[in-house]
Amino acid sequence: MIEVQNIVKQFEGHTVLDDVSVSFGDGKVNMIIGQSGSGKTVLMKSLIGLHKVDAGHILYDNRDLTTMKESDIRNLRREMGMLFQGAALFDSETVLDNVLFPLEMFSTMSKSERQDRAVFCLNRVNMPERSFHLMPSEISGGMQKRVAIARAIAMNPKYLFCDEPNSGLDPHTSLVIDHLIQEITQEYNICTIVNSHDMNSIMEIGDNILFLKNGKKEWQGSRTDIFTAESQNLQDFVFASELYKKIKKVHI
Repeated sequence: MIEVQNIVKQFEGHTVLDDVSVSFGDGKVNMIIGQSGSGKTVLMKSLIGLHKVDAGHILYDNRDLTTMKESDIRNLRREMGMLFQGAALFDSETVLDNVLFPLEMFSTMSKSERQDRAVFCLNRVNMPERSFHLMPSEISGGMQKRVAIARAIAMNPKYLFCDEPNSGLDPHTSLVIDHLIQEITQEYNICTIVNSHDMNSIMEIGDNILFLKNGKKEWQGSRTDIFTAESQNLQDFVFASELYKKIKKVHI
């Protein structure tokens, strides 16, 4: 579990996160949503220690990130997996070598153990064996995201961070990636945090959703709670399209 307690983050006197408190549970897809400039990217970067908050606490299973030494933060990051926007695979490395990278950098496994682990992770995300020695440019965007997920879980993380995981994907592939993230989260009881503006993802896999507005926590709840949420700002954000307005009418 990750607990955020009253954090504040400012840049040059401008408050980007204003007294935000939220809990992100294990085995759940926790989503951070909001309009551009709402603070969701800054919140995610603060969670992984790329931004140092000006006030408040961030607890990883009762370990306070905000008071840790840099060496302890580096150790904590070994418990994190990252799925970057656009997959961010190494163009000059094969599919298999991309997944091997964190294992070679951070694990104490033998060469054969690293190989077995990388193959296991690629199999888990349903990558065909014939693709293992291809370059990222030789596979589809959806397959690149699968490889990125395999790399993110290679170190068997307790915490998984996903930044716009469906960016650039068609609706069908996006749904496949959503369900893969959900399955892995539940199967390995990972605390998964997804930064997203994709309404389909939010309504499909959002177990616990934080809605930020102007750097403040406006609302928190599940995807089913959204339909009856009293926050007008949330309603305007989620049900902006005519399609979702019609879906809302069906559910209430």
